[in-house]
Amino acid sequence: MTKTCDAGRCGEKIRSDCFVSLELRDSGGIELGLKSKVEVMYGGSIRELCLDVLETLGVKNAVVTIEDQGALPFVISARLETAVKRCLPDNDGEYLPEMLDCSTYKSQRRRFRRSRLYLPGNEPKFMINAGIHKPDGIILDLEDSVAPAEKDAARILVRNALRWVDFYGAERMVRINQLPAGLEDLNYIVPHNVHVILIPKCESSQQVRQIDERIKEILDEKNIEEPVFLMPIIESALGVIKAYEIASASENIVALAVGLEDYTADIGAERTKEGKESFFARSQIVNAARAANVQPIDTVFSDVKDMEGLRQSTLEARSLGFEGKGCIHPRQLKVIHEAFAPTEGEIERAKRIVLAFERAEREGLGVVSLGSKMIDPPVVKRALRTVELAIEMGLLEKNWRDEYVR
Repeated sequence: MTKTCDAGRCGEKIRSDCFVSLELRDSGGIELGLKSKVEVMYGGSIRELCLDVLETLGVKNAVVTIEDQGALPFVISARLETAVKRCLPDNDGEYLPEMLDCSTYKSQRRRFRRSRLYLPGNEPKFMINAGIHKPDGIILDLEDSVAPAEKDAARILVRNALRWVDFYGAERMVRINQLPAGLEDLNYIVPHNVHVILIPKCESSQQVRQIDERIKEILDEKNIEEPVFLMPIIESALGVIKAYEIASASENIVALAVGLEDYTADIGAERTKEGKESFFARSQIVNAARAANVQPIDTVFSDVKDMEGLRQSTLEARSLGFEGKGCIHPRQLKVIHEAFAPTEGEIERAKRIVLAFERAEREGLGVVSLGSKMIDPPVVKRALRTVELAIEMGLLEKNWRDEYVR
C-alpha cells in the first residue's frame, strides 16, 4: 500500500524554496531523486540532510522527489517534515535544525518597538534577509497571510526559521492564529526562542490568559526561563470597548496594537487615509495601553507606494501617543523610523529635564524642577525615553553630558 503527499512550491518564479513529493511504501528503503539549481555544489549535502530527516521521523521506505530552487537547509527540512506528517498525521516527531548563535539573543519588556515588519509564515524568501533592513521587530505570520491548507506547513517553517535565521537583533515575533488554532501554534514556536506572541482579533482578557497559561506550561515543560511576551491586537468594536481589560490581563503583555482593516469592516465603515472613522478606536487603544503601562502600537499602512501618506499617518500616530507602527514592506521602515524620531527641540528639552532629574537625585531632592517650573515624574520618564531614542538613532552622542560638564 502506498500514499503520496506533497509540500512546498515549484515553478520558474519560485526562489529560496523547494517542492517535495513523498510516496510511502511498504518496502524498498529510501529512493531519493533530486533536481536542484545548486546540484553541483550542494547536491550531496542536500541528500544527506533529507536522509537524516527521514531517519529522525522514522520513515524507512519511501520514494522522495525534490525540486529545489535554492532553498536553504531549514526550508528543505521543513518541507520534507511537512510532507511526512501529511502522509502520517500521527507522527509526532520533529526534525529541529541546530539553534544557531544568531538565534539566541534576548529581548526585554521595555525596548523600542517603532516598527514591526510582517512576513508571511509560509514564504521563506522573505525571511532570509529581513533583518538586514533593521526593523525593530520581525513578525512571522501564521494567521491572515497563510492559506488554510498551508497552516501546517507554515508552523514547521516558522519554527525552523526561529532556530536558524539571523534576524540581526530584531525582536522575534510570531502572530498566531485565532483560538483555538492558536494554542496549537504555540507548541511549534514557544520552545524556539520567540520573543513576542501577537494575539490577533483579541476581544477578552480570557483569551489572553488562556494563551499566557499555555505558554507557561510549555516553558515549564522545556525548562525555559526566558519569558515570552504578549502583544494583543484589537481588531473589532468589542475589542476596543474591552481594551483596558485586555491590556491588563497579564504581566507578560508589553504592548497593545490596533488593526484597522478588520475594525473598520466590523463597524461598517470604509477605511480612509484621513482616519476619522478610526479616531475613537485609536484613542481608546492609546489610553488603555498607557493605563496598563504597556506600549500602544498603531496599525499598518497598506499603500506601500505612498511614502508621504505613510509619513503623515505615522506623524499622526505619534501625535496620538502611539510608540510604533506596523509595516508590510521594508521600504516603509525608514519613513516610520524618521517620523518617530524626536526633533532637535524635543531632544534639547529632554536633555535639560534629564540633567535636572539627575541633579535632584544626587542632592536628595524629592522634587525635580527646571528653572522655576516643577517637573512631574511622567514628564521625566518621557524625557528619558526621548534621550534613549535619540542615542539609538544617532541623533545624540552617548557622552552628551560632557558638554554640560565643560
